[in-house]
Amino acid sequence: MTNQISKIEKKLEEKNLNLPNLGKPLGTYLNAVVANGLVFVSGKLPITESGELLYEGRLGDIISTEEGYEAAKLCLLHVLASIKEAVGDLDKIERVVRLVGYVATTSEYYDTPKVVNGASELMIDLLGESGKHARLAVNVPALPLNAPVELEGIFQIKG
Repeated sequence: MTNQISKIEKKLEEKNLNLPNLGKPLGTYLNAVVANGLVFVSGKLPITESGELLYEGRLGDIISTEEGYEAAKLCLLHVLASIKEAVGDLDKIERVVRLVGYVATTSEYYDTPKVVNGASELMIDLLGESGKHARLAVNVPALPLNAPVELEGIFQIKG
């Protein structure tokens, strides 16, 4: 592990964003697994530094698209913290391969892609062209802890 701050973390600081402390996984799994030059990050929820959900509930019910967008950004910060834990340095990210966003919604909610854009747009802002990725944004009836958004990803790392 390195104590040096990465370029990505510097960009986050400029946006008044910080990597959160990772808690223990909610089940029997790892935050991230490195295999064959890829980092596979487990699903991450929008949990604040105090350990609470940023928002709770479903989109189309009590959570707005804008709030979901912010929740997706916080999920991405947890994904990045998981990568740092796994490889020691966020500057080892060569490109984002795929992001998958799960959004808890009512059956009438159709703006799921706009919610997951919170994570996608931040990732592209941080990495430029190598931040562009394949993506899935899907509605689900419920998520762990009554979270509105969950995000997972696959990232290619250098060396």
